[in-house]
Amino acid sequence: MTVSVLPRELRLRDLVWLNICAVASLRWVATAAHAGAGSLVLWAIAALCFFLPSALVVARLSRLFPEEGGMYIWTKRAFGDRHAFLCAWFYFIGNVLYFPSLLLAGIGMVAYAFGETGARFAEDRAYALPATLVVLWVLFLANMFGLKVAKWVSATGGISTFVIALILGVFAVAAVMRSGSATNFELLPHVGLGTLNFWSQIAFAFIGLELAPIVSGEMRNPQRDIPRAAVISGVACALYYIAGTAALLVLLQPLDISPMTGLAQAGAAAGVRLGLPAIPVVFAALIGLTMAGQASTYIAGNTRLPYVIGLDRYLPPAFARVHPRWKTPYVSLLVQVGLATVFLVMSQMGETVRTGYQIMVDMVVVVAFVPFIYIFGSGFRFAGRVAGISGLAVTLIAIVLSVVPPPEVSSIPIFEAKVIGGSALFAALGWIVFKRYQTKRLAPAQLVDDVTSAPR
Repeated sequence: MTVSVLPRELRLRDLVWLNICAVASLRWVATAAHAGAGSLVLWAIAALCFFLPSALVVARLSRLFPEEGGMYIWTKRAFGDRHAFLCAWFYFIGNVLYFPSLLLAGIGMVAYAFGETGARFAEDRAYALPATLVVLWVLFLANMFGLKVAKWVSATGGISTFVIALILGVFAVAAVMRSGSATNFELLPHVGLGTLNFWSQIAFAFIGLELAPIVSGEMRNPQRDIPRAAVISGVACALYYIAGTAALLVLLQPLDISPMTGLAQAGAAAGVRLGLPAIPVVFAALIGLTMAGQASTYIAGNTRLPYVIGLDRYLPPAFARVHPRWKTPYVSLLVQVGLATVFLVMSQMGETVRTGYQIMVDMVVVVAFVPFIYIFGSGFRFAGRVAGISGLAVTLIAIVLSVVPPPEVSSIPIFEAKVIGGSALFAALGWIVFKRYQTKRLAPAQLVDDVTSAPR
């Protein structure tokens, strides 16, 4: 494999913000609050059984293999090239599906902050789809300048995330002092089909620590900084999810919270209850910055996987090309924006915005959790068996539960066909691509063997 030539731009503080942007997502707070106060218990269980093992495994593997590519390198060392390719393939596809769903939720939240007119736009495909596509392309173009620029987008997004959480906390305390909590906090989770589907999303909300090691080759000191950043950002993200969900439930009742626009709803509700009409506008600006930072972070990390695979010659050589001026894997960037655009448009065919969003989220959960089978498998082999087994168990449970349709789905067979069929299709495509380029890689070696073994 050819050594990466990308410049080393990242320090410890950059990794902390990158992790926070990758893990602490605004939309999962709204999704958890919509499920009720029992989600606080599910947050704690997911943090203990999945997030903590993930941090331990990522920290240990990053110390052992501090190379560009992260999970691709770990899986390659543990299980060989074929499984390394499939691990990276699923992660890449999962993120390409994730960008549109993340931005679609963000566009909805920003629109909702502007009152009833904005709320209508938030659920209107004619507004949501073009607006999401514009933001998506702008972020991809911004990443063309490399991590020297993109790291500041992540930092802005991470700071905005915690400013929103802080404001929510202040509003919640003020609301309790004035009129009490909007929700009766019954912490026992309700058991039902919706809860089962939601559990997979709670676990999914804690993925993200694995992203930073993908750009290990662009860090000043990856062996020292990745474990430190995992500890700092891990504690911050766990507290953010639990505190943010509790604050949202204080301001609104669960059934009144939209999984897509819940935070914007909370801002609007706080503005009404506290007599501060400017709050929704401030929330809209912060939500926009946060979503942009999160999407940019995943774009930056996801770009490096096809680049490293291209260096390994399991993808066309063009993926290993670096822009002569900005030193970025620009071919991978262009491929991602093209695929993300196609997936976003396809997800909105024949569905409302909310249902299309939910189908995309569930497909992302299935596809994005497959790499964690390899990550925790590598962790079991190299990093620690207890953490590996715990994380692997949660991963498998989440994959199974993610195919349980949520209550708002109009057709269960169509939902299942899109989620399961789409995931199977991506697996088949990955296998075909790997076999094709494996054959090409083996051809020169086979030719040499034929020449040297020929009779003279």
